[in-house]
Amino acid sequence: MNALPHTFSRTALAAALTSAALFAGSALAQGSPAAPAKPAAPAAAAKPAAAPSSPAKKALVARLLAVQMPGIEGTARQVAEQPAAQMLQQAGNALQRLPADKREALWRDIQGDARKYAEEAGTLAKERANKLSPSTIGAALEERFTEEELKQLVTLLESPAYKKLAGMGAELNRGLLEKLVPELRPTLEPKLKALEQSIVKRLEAAAAASNATAPAPGASRP
Repeated sequence: MNALPHTFSRTALAAALTSAALFAGSALAQGSPAAPAKPAAPAAAAKPAAAPSSPAKKALVARLLAVQMPGIEGTARQVAEQPAAQMLQQAGNALQRLPADKREALWRDIQGDARKYAEEAGTLAKERANKLSPSTIGAALEERFTEEELKQLVTLLESPAYKKLAGMGAELNRGLLEKLVPELRPTLEPKLKALEQSIVKRLEAAAAASNATAPAPGASRP
């Protein structure tokens, strides 16, 4: 039996996993026996009152957000760019089925499209993160922390030592990844390949069984 095209296998896999998740959720909701009744629990303690707000607290939260904004924007940009990275990976796999003399030019065009998307999506994500962070992260900080606690956080995050550590974040992570990826690749690649082959094999078998039981075109019903 011929293997399914790589892009088809990924699409089919996504659909199969989605269907399985929906089926599992339905089975849990409908088929599981009802849990035995439990005695009433004592009343939960009242939620601590939110720390009172003040102009001083708002100013401190604004300073905290300013310090954390590069990380917030980076997270937002990563979320926006992740789909393009996945598409590039799938496109790279699909290109292997084309003649070698056509791959390089096509790959450059695809990368150009992906870069254009990443620039536009990254800028949009950063703008939205800046807009939303005061009403989400900022509101939570203002509610959960006292003015004194916010002052301590500002002192820490604005200190030269912390800024030095934060500035080294990418370098430290890069150093780890340079060692981690080569260490993991020989172990993970065979496992991922075996997983992919197993999934494709199961999907092909299911598709073959479905085709075998489907009525022939134009067949009359009894």
